[in-house]
Amino acid sequence: MLITKTYQDVPTKLDANGRPIRIFVIAPSLPNYPHAKFPGVVVFSEIYQVTGPVERFAGQIASQGYVVAIPSIYHEFEGPEAIPYDNEGTDRGNLYKIEKRVEAYDEDATLAVDLLTAHPNCNGRIAATGMCLGGHLAFRATFDPRVLASVCWFATDVHSATLGKGKQDDTLARVRNGDLTNNGELVMIFGKQDTHVPREGRDLVRKTLEDANVTVSFLEVQAQHAFIRDESSKGRWDAALTRSLFTYMLEVFERTVGRDLGPRVETTEAPRHVC
Repeated sequence: MLITKTYQDVPTKLDANGRPIRIFVIAPSLPNYPHAKFPGVVVFSEIYQVTGPVERFAGQIASQGYVVAIPSIYHEFEGPEAIPYDNEGTDRGNLYKIEKRVEAYDEDATLAVDLLTAHPNCNGRIAATGMCLGGHLAFRATFDPRVLASVCWFATDVHSATLGKGKQDDTLARVRNGDLTNNGELVMIFGKQDTHVPREGRDLVRKTLEDANVTVSFLEVQAQHAFIRDESSKGRWDAALTRSLFTYMLEVFERTVGRDLGPRVETTEAPRHVC
């Protein structure tokens, strides 16, 4: 499916400098069907904003029949341009990550979901995904009841609760409080060789989610951090594994937002099987 790429500059309330957030939009292009409706997906980037790998990742999702919104997460500090994959860019991105307030990250997510639900070609059924920092932001996006599923790729700082200014986020605390119980589906994907999220951290995230009865799938694969990044991954890109897990992500999206099953109805009756 062909795609189009545009963007919108959206006003924010929490940016003290009054800067808007630029949200890039990649959507299916069907010239003969201008009123076609598709589910929406918010794609959250790593600390480098919307780089080539992030845009390609989002474009692949859009080409499968989704309207995709990608927020430029560091609008408080600089423009929407991608931050280079070099030492200076890494230091800058990591600094911004802990200078930005957690509630400002949440506002960005809300604005991206708002944009999708108002998009003329979106049917209002929303999912989220993201990598690294973006994995954590996709996790938090699931607190919004409009987000029906999130697939989080090697989400950082969840286990340590160190996202945002003050390095004291409440992500797992909210999970323990029940904010994700019966509220969307979560998929956590980690590489076992990921030095950013050690085994103890992964175990903590998994236990917290399962203890809170969150609908979650937890995947641990033989890979390192950033293994889905097809550029400047420091030799960690695994194209074959990325392809397999991308297909899995699409299954989750198709099942949760690609089909409208109507309202959920709880039942205690066991399914009947006829032989």
